[in-house]
Amino acid sequence: MPLNGPVEMSTPSKPLVIRERLSEVRYEIRGELARRARELEAQGHKLIKLNIGNPGAFGFRAPEHLQRAIADDMGRTDPYTHQQGLPVAREAIAAAYARRGAPDAVADRVFLGNGVSELIDLSLRALLNPGDEVLVPSPDYPLWSAATILNDGRPVYYRCRPENGFLPDPVEMETLVSSRTRAIVLINPNNPAGASYPRELLEKIVAIARKHNLLLLVDEIYDQILYDGAQFQPVAPLAGDHPCLTFSGLSKVHRACGWRVGWMLLSGAGERLGEFRAALDLLSALRLCANVPGQYAIEAAVSGPDTISALCSPGGRLYETRRAVIEACEASEHLSLVVPSGALYAFPAVVGPAAQGFDDHNFALQLMEEEGVLVVPGSSFNVPYRNHFRVTLLPEAGVMREVFGRIDKLLARRAEAVTKVVPLKSRRA
Repeated sequence: MPLNGPVEMSTPSKPLVIRERLSEVRYEIRGELARRARELEAQGHKLIKLNIGNPGAFGFRAPEHLQRAIADDMGRTDPYTHQQGLPVAREAIAAAYARRGAPDAVADRVFLGNGVSELIDLSLRALLNPGDEVLVPSPDYPLWSAATILNDGRPVYYRCRPENGFLPDPVEMETLVSSRTRAIVLINPNNPAGASYPRELLEKIVAIARKHNLLLLVDEIYDQILYDGAQFQPVAPLAGDHPCLTFSGLSKVHRACGWRVGWMLLSGAGERLGEFRAALDLLSALRLCANVPGQYAIEAAVSGPDTISALCSPGGRLYETRRAVIEACEASEHLSLVVPSGALYAFPAVVGPAAQGFDDHNFALQLMEEEGVLVVPGSSFNVPYRNHFRVTLLPEAGVMREVFGRIDKLLARRAEAVTKVVPLKSRRA
């Protein structure tokens, strides 16, 4: 056919079909509301975005000694590393966990990843067969549910009720164990509620894992972000020779989210870990290696000065913003708060007349469009109720007081509208 001749029209093709299980996955932290926020910003609207625990977006910087460590070694960052990560970085992590009492904390048991998110996915891919179950907290950080689903597993939720300070009931947890259960996920301190788990509770959960031969998957990314004397208890020392994967990284405590540096430590008796450890190694090798420059900051991070405690103490920025949230909720007739003892979030509940017929997603959309504030609906964290929302504690205290003033104003309008709806029977009386 001549080059300048008529072009034949092909038969219209069908749309690409996506994976069916994606319909079960939710991640509203960066989902529909965040997309609407971008549209509003493009139209010139100013928004206060409290949906993501992203320290750098609120003016925080990674500590200088971490920045220097990367700069000093930048000339060595071009090649791939070993699939598990730089030996010097893994040795530093192992030593830090050994100081905490973690058993068998050696470099060969440490895996580095592009953030904890990648390692969560990798570990569940190594563990699950189709139909296997994982006990996941409700509320949870939704990546745990998503990664379970996308690796052909099924999240089974154990309740962490607000009336119990968002702590789980071990007796209730054990009733959820079935012949298909493979693991228990713990998020301590918790995201989104900020609960810090006491040692006695963790010992009971470890006992369940032992009894039913379940892998412990322990997300401890907020381990040093604690308030008002709250104590952190790592799980690996309690688990001893029982298989346990502990996750952490540089993103929160060290305020370096964009560096994408996470790690996990596999602890427990070696004879029980052989095939699983080999699977982790294989999957690590398939993605070649994690981001290399950030790995050079790990030794400085885990061995260097404490830069987070001052932020979490009276007068520190995180502490004072948390105080502003607590005081705002105490002063409001429309809000109730289980005070967070750790992490970077608060998880208030809407109560009273404003809570009648309340839908958290609609509220979040209305709050953004009418008051210029972006929050995350509580149901995004896989809870059955719809009267909570999450905010990050990263803004300045003054900003947070302004935010809760706007929230209270919207809830007051809602409460007034509800109370004006008088039942027909009352009008006839």
